[in-house]
Amino acid sequence: MAKARKKAAKTGVKTRSRVEARPKPKVAKMKTRAVRRRTPSKASARAPRLPRYDQLPVREGAPKGAAWGVFGDSDELGTINLLTPECVLKAAAEIRAGKVFSLNLPINIPDPPIYGRQPVRHYLFPIPQADFFTDDYLDNFYPQASSQWDAVAHIKHPVYGHYNGLPESEVTGRGLGGTRLGIDNLARRGIAGRGVLIDAARYLERRGQEIQCTSHQVITLKDLEGALAEQKTRLRAGDILLIRVGWLKSYLGSSPEVRASLTQTNDAPGIEATTDMARWLWDNRIAAVASDSPALEAVNPQAMTEMLHPYLLAFFGMPIGEMWDLEALADDCAADKRYTFFLTSAPLNIPGGVGSPPNALAIK
Repeated sequence: MAKARKKAAKTGVKTRSRVEARPKPKVAKMKTRAVRRRTPSKASARAPRLPRYDQLPVREGAPKGAAWGVFGDSDELGTINLLTPECVLKAAAEIRAGKVFSLNLPINIPDPPIYGRQPVRHYLFPIPQADFFTDDYLDNFYPQASSQWDAVAHIKHPVYGHYNGLPESEVTGRGLGGTRLGIDNLARRGIAGRGVLIDAARYLERRGQEIQCTSHQVITLKDLEGALAEQKTRLRAGDILLIRVGWLKSYLGSSPEVRASLTQTNDAPGIEATTDMARWLWDNRIAAVASDSPALEAVNPQAMTEMLHPYLLAFFGMPIGEMWDLEALADDCAADKRYTFFLTSAPLNIPGGVGSPPNALAIK
């Protein structure tokens, strides 16, 4: 009996956050062929058993830390594959009060737009020969100018290339006629599952730190784990993680002059852009991650050499959400001390697009 207890103890899984226990996957000699292949239009009933970050890659020749082949050699959905029917059904139990929170900013916020984008123009007009109807259209619409999802094609790793090792010629937006890895993959599938809010901004405010939209303050992995512990929130496989950085609260409270100044800089507060952060997100089996900040990760003068985007999008196929409106949801979570909810998102079905408004709802 003593030997059995020792053996059980050796097989326990430890993570840096408070995560529900799950069996440790056996992947010592795992090959890509051994993983069931999936297509964007289908989802398995159960979440796949995944290797740990330090066991990646599973495909011979793939870069260290890349999940290429884990969900199939032709996969374009990445970690969204974790949102299985079983996962979605379990997440539906989070709906208890019937409260609905829209997580989408107006499409003209930020105003003026940041990161070199231009203002959207909205035109309304009566339909000719039937002027009792009114129609409208958008011009100069940037799908990533406001609340958004980054498609997997949004960025490639500067050395190793696109998610799943797809060649440049097959990927949308590269000028070579490719159509793969676009936002239409997420749009056709749809996103639904358990959402989890980490209110890092409120956690830091209680410790005398208030995030400013003009800063490039870094929210560390230790901060995220501290906020989770204080909230008494446990992560589980397939969670859609929302991180409230505090950028939006600061931005909405800023003067027109401060807002205008943001068009002249790329700086923004956000989470740390480190291998440890990437490892934590992967090992916690996060399906997607979003925040209220413009880039999720902190953007500073070192951002082009230390970036989280290539890890998440190009290595994991993990969608990134930015500039989500988490304010009302965060206030409600603070009031009832419950930071989990059912989350749905229906990105625009833009063939070959690399981003979209999330059209996201949190339901408690």
